[in-house]
Amino acid sequence: MNFKSKLPNTSTSIFTVMSALAKQHNAINLSQGFPDFPSSKKLNDLVANAMNTGYNQYAPMAGNLDLRLAIAHKYELLYKSHYHPEKEITVTAGATQAIYTIISAFVNKNDEVIIFKPAYDSYQPAIEINGGKTIAVQLEAPNYKVNWDEVASKISSKTKMIIINSPHNPSGTIWSKEDMLQLQKLTNGTNIIVLSDEVYEHIVFDDAQHQSVCLFQDLKQRSFITASFGKTFHNTGWKIGYCCAPDYLMSEFRKVHQFNVFSVHHPSQKGIADYMQDSETYLGLNAFFQQKRDLFLKLISESRFKFQPSKGTYFQVLDYSEITDEYDVDFAKRLTKEFKMASIPLSVFNDNGKDEKVLRFCFAKTDETLLQAAEIMNRI
Repeated sequence: MNFKSKLPNTSTSIFTVMSALAKQHNAINLSQGFPDFPSSKKLNDLVANAMNTGYNQYAPMAGNLDLRLAIAHKYELLYKSHYHPEKEITVTAGATQAIYTIISAFVNKNDEVIIFKPAYDSYQPAIEINGGKTIAVQLEAPNYKVNWDEVASKISSKTKMIIINSPHNPSGTIWSKEDMLQLQKLTNGTNIIVLSDEVYEHIVFDDAQHQSVCLFQDLKQRSFITASFGKTFHNTGWKIGYCCAPDYLMSEFRKVHQFNVFSVHHPSQKGIADYMQDSETYLGLNAFFQQKRDLFLKLISESRFKFQPSKGTYFQVLDYSEITDEYDVDFAKRLTKEFKMASIPLSVFNDNGKDEKVLRFCFAKTDETLLQAAEIMNRI
């Protein structure tokens, strides 16, 4: 058959490629961002209890109300920001589905969407499949700071949306209050929608504070927040996330959501809602993952990899320029095959595949796994 692909330049995700290579070569997998330790037994038991007590039919389209109430409480607790649980919060099949649905609901043919690269790999295909045009702002290693003059120069009458991500995957950097104020200033008086990917909001280090869009009143009124329980509660395979937005935006989101997903796994929603009654389940994550970051960096401190400590997420970017001048994809594959260590090359997330000789490593692993990984890395 002959047909025209909607995504002619899109191939298999680098996450799929590197995880498959890791499995093939029995390598330690620090590539794809998932923990190798179990989710909470208490949470698992609460989900099982939800199944056993009848939460096995369709959840409401917007999500289980107990869960939406728990999410609303979290925003009040952390940010003193109010989202109406019935009108402004929707539970989704992971954050990626939320992102795709937001883009589908608002981006039309020839609309422009500004993204910051290196960017999570789902953004651009979602824009393109809906007929939009990606406008990239390249962030430079090792600091990945935003040049706001460049952003201003790329805003036009065609700009429909700006997608931001903090804490940032893959670089492990965070946006400052000044960054958010610059974004607010640039979008004031426009019809630009902001999509704020905040899936790592609970993983911020060194006593820094996450700067959510909901802390900035003018930004909040034009913004979606997307979030992930998979990232928060160590169970990425459950694919439960959510998004928040003002009512006038959320009503448009739900028009699409009801037809591409309708609702998501009901017992998981009820179990998570009950689990979140103890706020320490998410408030304790910063310290938990900082211990892992600090351990990983201490273990590799004598290696030839160079680094600036991750500011957030459970990823650490490492500069390998003192080891080899190989293209990062080639080096990542060789590292997996010859040294049994899988990582993610950053060039695949950059504008025009820019190669800055850096790899991303996931430290959401047991201490034993991190020790084994460091022993390998210290030999390279």
